[in-house]
Amino acid sequence: MRFLMLTCEYPPIGGGAATVCRFLGRALVGLGHEVDVVTAGMSGLPAMEMDDGVRILRTGGYRRMRHYSTALEQATFLYPTYRTAARLLRERHYDVIHAHFVVPTGWVACRLGRRFGVPYAVTAHGSDVPGYNPDRFALMHRLLMPLWRRVLREASWVTSPSRFLADLLRRRCPVPVTVIPNPFAFERLPRRRRRNMILAVSRLVPRKGVQFLVEAMRSLPPDWELVVAGDGPSRAALERQAEGLPVRFTGFLPHERVAELYAEAAIFVLPSLVENFPMVLLEAMNAGCAVVTTDAYGCGELAERAGVLVRPEDSEGLHRTLARLIADPAERERLGAAARARAAEFTPEKVASRFVALFRDRPPSSAAPSPGGTEARGLPGGVLLNAADCASRDAPTAADRAAGALRVRGCDRWPSRRS
Repeated sequence: MRFLMLTCEYPPIGGGAATVCRFLGRALVGLGHEVDVVTAGMSGLPAMEMDDGVRILRTGGYRRMRHYSTALEQATFLYPTYRTAARLLRERHYDVIHAHFVVPTGWVACRLGRRFGVPYAVTAHGSDVPGYNPDRFALMHRLLMPLWRRVLREASWVTSPSRFLADLLRRRCPVPVTVIPNPFAFERLPRRRRRNMILAVSRLVPRKGVQFLVEAMRSLPPDWELVVAGDGPSRAALERQAEGLPVRFTGFLPHERVAELYAEAAIFVLPSLVENFPMVLLEAMNAGCAVVTTDAYGCGELAERAGVLVRPEDSEGLHRTLARLIADPAERERLGAAARARAAEFTPEKVASRFVALFRDRPPSSAAPSPGGTEARGLPGGVLLNAADCASRDAPTAADRAAGALRVRGCDRWPSRRS
């Protein structure tokens, strides 16, 4: 098959979704398919390059930072992407247009699909779904809701990496959704000696919950350090909060340096209030870190029993968990081994094969929403996040709980200091 992939993020631009696109594209090529990627460009990056057999075409547009973009910056990417993709479709036949993100790239795929008669798939990633990320894009979603629904309704396939996001998406637009997890490629990690370090890798926005992790560092053993790798609009406030604590902010780091931190960290913490399919959690699990995350939607679904789960926004509970793990090296070792085994379930080849099966097993259509809820097109019952690849119709639905949680959890809340 020949795929035309549209995404506003591809390494070295972007976060977790960019990594997903790279892993998926490379795996599809490894399975014998052809993949062209049209993505955002940036100063200093070539207009065209090959990435392990994947052809990357970077278009125009405006973007100030590699790790973060605004809605306005994403809008500047639309027309150049459409123009480049249309040229490719005139030159070659593609079996599927695969758009990552409902907006902005889903809209481009929708227009291209109508013009050239090529079926398109849309994979949601989180912030492109209304209600997932209230601290970003809320106005954009309100303004674009009719277009957002049209993109989904006209898509031949809609996929989501997690059950939580699929439920949230279907709540806004009742279309069939296939749950296919994000791929993860195992990379050779640098050999490092574990040290007394707690690591967080995150965009620094309130929804990521780093403020609660900083608060949890109070009164922990003084020879343990928290290293926060990442950047974002909350950094200045977090640095003020961390004054006098053993907390170090590194800013945005290249992938190679982050891999070194994974190899050195004894404990990895992802304290998010809500996630879709957090790639940094998989990276830490693959590195053998003892993982602590929240039981929020997306985090607990991915970690399952391979990590320690705490409640979102619970600095006290997080503090107690960290104190316990710091005092118990054997438990850290056990959790690290369990984390490695869990991460092994998400190889790119397995995930890419699921996408190919989805596109081949059921002809593209605009089928009516299934009465059973989140369900796979062509893969009955959807695809769950486990190695058995079994179907399930009795997994608890998160839509109602998620909507309520997002209303009551103020993602701009900060913890009060403990005395």
